[in-house]
Amino acid sequence: MSWRETTLGEITDLKRGFDLPKSQRLQGDVPVYSSSGITGSNSTAAVEGPCVITGRYGTIGEVFFSGGPCWPLNTALYSTEFNGNNPRFVYYLLQTIPWQGYTTASAVPGVNRNHVNLCPVKIPDKATQDAIVEVLDSIVDKIALNNQLNDYLANLCETIASRYCNDRNSRLRDICYQVADHVDYDNANQETYVSTESLMQNKGGRQLASSLPTTGKITRYKAGDTLISNIRPYFKKIWYAPFEGTCSGDVIVFRANDPSNAPYLHACLRQDSFFDYVMQGAKGTKMPRGDKKQMMEFKVASSCSTKDLILLDSAIKQRSDNDSETVKLQALRDTLLPKLMSGEIDVSKVDLTQLTNNHLADC
Repeated sequence: MSWRETTLGEITDLKRGFDLPKSQRLQGDVPVYSSSGITGSNSTAAVEGPCVITGRYGTIGEVFFSGGPCWPLNTALYSTEFNGNNPRFVYYLLQTIPWQGYTTASAVPGVNRNHVNLCPVKIPDKATQDAIVEVLDSIVDKIALNNQLNDYLANLCETIASRYCNDRNSRLRDICYQVADHVDYDNANQETYVSTESLMQNKGGRQLASSLPTTGKITRYKAGDTLISNIRPYFKKIWYAPFEGTCSGDVIVFRANDPSNAPYLHACLRQDSFFDYVMQGAKGTKMPRGDKKQMMEFKVASSCSTKDLILLDSAIKQRSDNDSETVKLQALRDTLLPKLMSGEIDVSKVDLTQLTNNHLADC
């Protein structure tokens, strides 16, 4: 294993992307990349893959990889030239570049590609690059697999709930209530506090909140509760709590009257039809909020079959387990990446079987 010092431009030549207004895009399956990732599609490609893409203006510092044909927009920098290096290694290398040090000082900061191409980097021989990529890709692939499985399980939950659409003989208020168990703000814990910001869009679950409250009251939730952000309901921010904790007053906590019915309640609340219904009664223009009383009038079936309830419970618990594993894998990836890319960790001593069991969390 050998490493050498060079410049980014000798490894890959970052270039400016191509203009493509939305009005000129034709229906197709070629991904269109902006500085923030895939923002649409087109019928034709500007470049063939593999291709690395990062922000030129707008979002700076995020890096994306396209294995096939794509269209990088003019707000992005891209490269398809790797000069004999592993393209995936270059993708990971770009994630270690101090991008803010290569931005122009202007009203709209942007990356100076001529400047960043002179960035000093250290790279290993091709065999070591391949080994590093294998380690990092094994983690990334497992995260992607977890996300794919969770999408399937989420669809399963919503499909089961939709089976009872023709038997909506009850209202939401008949099977649950909104929790009003308030405690002081200093009961909030970083690991379990939920804010509207920490709930992710499009039913994406929860991430750690960036900050904790400093005044006022917060709501206490329990395992089995469903939490929904009441700000801009069209974002569809929803999460099933696997443990107890606290949340912002702008997060509504739904609790099933019968605890065994919690998985079915969550499946009902996940439906697009529920969020559409909430928006019908939402108040406000710039930042609409749902009407708490109105949403409790949403029509539901009073219960589901025991068989479906067991299936829902299993699916929701598996999604929670996958989410927990993904958080650990992301932390492992973020810890390993800079150390592998700098040579601090000898990749030949990394055991991939240990990685899958999260045994390298202390690396």
